[in-house]
Amino acid sequence: MYKTTEFQQKNIHYRDEGSGSVLVLLHGFLEDLNMWNDFYDKIGNKMRIISIDFPGHGLSEQVSNTHSMSLMADVVKDVLDLCKVEKCVLSGHSMGGYVSMQFAASYPEMLQGLCLFHSHAQADSEEQKLNRDRVIEIVEQNHHRFIHTFIPDLFAENNKEKYLLKIEQLQEQAKNISAESVVAAAKGMKERKSQLETLATAKFPILFIIGKLDPRTPLNKMLVQIAMPKHSEALILGDCGHMGHIEEKEKTIKALWHFAQKCV
Repeated sequence: MYKTTEFQQKNIHYRDEGSGSVLVLLHGFLEDLNMWNDFYDKIGNKMRIISIDFPGHGLSEQVSNTHSMSLMADVVKDVLDLCKVEKCVLSGHSMGGYVSMQFAASYPEMLQGLCLFHSHAQADSEEQKLNRDRVIEIVEQNHHRFIHTFIPDLFAENNKEKYLLKIEQLQEQAKNISAESVVAAAKGMKERKSQLETLATAKFPILFIIGKLDPRTPLNKMLVQIAMPKHSEALILGDCGHMGHIEEKEKTIKALWHFAQKCV
């Protein structure tokens, strides 16, 4: 069931379906909760799934000029409190993974497990911060053009033609996000803190889903993070970029389902 609540007097849209143990799914930059539709279809009858449109994305309103990871983690906490959720397994794709790590730092007692879905726990390097500034400048000039070029590069080169129609759908959906909201998210990612200590001291299991062909989470750097938690698991996808929920849909659904079951 799709629902709406308020956070700082702005509407936040979310989906809450199923019963039993809770799996919370957080989308990434320029995405919305609909990215998880196939997960609902496959495992929504086996557990309770909650997904949320981050501020400025999907049907949620923009809350601030900067959507920090802390602000978005508090949005997640408010929705879960409203849904009377005390414990959950949390999975975040890309930017959603950054929010998940902030949530883990702020509310560790609520987590039974965490999945970094094409995401990681490091802060931006100085070079990456400069790239964020360039993105903000480009978006402020023509955010539709930015979306048109950004989304195809999330896919492995060999998969771009295969998923051309899906890429075009994602581009059209993302164009509904205002330039101001795109900038607010980019600023939040630029300013986020390192959560490597949170990763290393986590008392709950952590699953890493990684694409070998994903330049945003290079495998050699991710192997270091995989080794940090006390309980760590990894799904490494050979022919996959940043979009495993599309490029390797069946494998990622199965992996997340089995992980969630073990955690609860």
